[in-house]
Amino acid sequence: MKILLINHYAGRPDLGMEFRPYFLAREWARSGHEVRILASNYSHLRYRQPQSAQEDVDGVTYQWVPTRPYQGNGAARLWNMAQFIGGVYRRGPALAAWRPHMVIASSTYPYDIWPAARIARKAGAVLVHEIHDLWPLTPRLLGDFSAAHPMIASMQWAENYACRNADRIVSILPGTKAYLQQHGMPAQHFVHIPNGIDPEAPQETIKPELREQILDFKARYRSTCIYAGGHAVSNALDVLLEVAARPEMQSTGFILLGAGAEKSALQTRARDMQNILFLDPVPKAEVGSALALADMAYLGWRHSPLYDHGISPNKLFDYMLAGLPVIHATDTPYDLVRDAGCGLSVASNDIAGISQAVQRLQETPEAERQALGAKGRDFVFKHHNYSVLAQRFLEIAT
Repeated sequence: MKILLINHYAGRPDLGMEFRPYFLAREWARSGHEVRILASNYSHLRYRQPQSAQEDVDGVTYQWVPTRPYQGNGAARLWNMAQFIGGVYRRGPALAAWRPHMVIASSTYPYDIWPAARIARKAGAVLVHEIHDLWPLTPRLLGDFSAAHPMIASMQWAENYACRNADRIVSILPGTKAYLQQHGMPAQHFVHIPNGIDPEAPQETIKPELREQILDFKARYRSTCIYAGGHAVSNALDVLLEVAARPEMQSTGFILLGAGAEKSALQTRARDMQNILFLDPVPKAEVGSALALADMAYLGWRHSPLYDHGISPNKLFDYMLAGLPVIHATDTPYDLVRDAGCGLSVASNDIAGISQAVQRLQETPEAERQALGAKGRDFVFKHHNYSVLAQRFLEIAT
């Protein structure tokens, strides 16, 4: 089978996020399928950008569409999206001539469904629309955009088109079926395939100077709580700073590992706080090594009806894989920490509740914390193995 995966933000372990396209594509290639990934040559999610137009890695062909770099979420990012979609259209005839059997539109924002549909139609391929987050619902609810905003209206048009015209809708989020049906998706077209982990992923040690920096910081506190991931509005890291500022939290060190649009503002806000350590992102293979130095991990979300549809964050799987107990601040009914029994769940934005959860884990004997972490590791290996998830994806086209 020939598979074309279109994902603006596709990355690899040696480049940075997004990792899902790589892990799925690698598993497909191992099963004997030909796989091409079409992605932008610039993404804010990567810590390193590709330097060539095409690469073959682990049996997967990456084709990089030239786009201009951007910072933040303004007009420059929209222009970057437009350049990518234009590049997909221009490559459409050649990609259709390759005769893929399955075409997957997977760029988070839904505009790629239009060129993907054209390619699939010309090639006689199965058209799959993959949903990472619900766009335009996400920017509407988290960014306070009006439904009449031109960007939101155009994304809604694209989402409706995908729901009505895709042969299958794959959602990373478990609770989106009813919402998508409201936008025209036949119920039988829905497939839930969550994010996952790579059991074979190489684990590398962080650089000695970074390890020393973390250990020096850790030595000053009774326990350390780590967050590893993007620094965006949706991650509710401002809430974590409020938790860290409370008097009862001064015996706890908080490590924020990663990058993102909100990092500078968070650093400014925390400049007088001694128990906060900001660190730059590390390669995927080193994340587990950094996490292992902490006692617990934090994952938080904004209070929003958006999360009624579920969550599937890679950072949570990193925490589970590292065997860390997790403090999960969320209102979603699809709470993986609760399901796995690997930590403590509290309401989103509940500063007092998060503080109490940190204190509770801090007072928990180390052996019991390790037992909680082991539950998370067992859960993620059982339910979120990419070799299994990739096979479920292949069944769509058969």
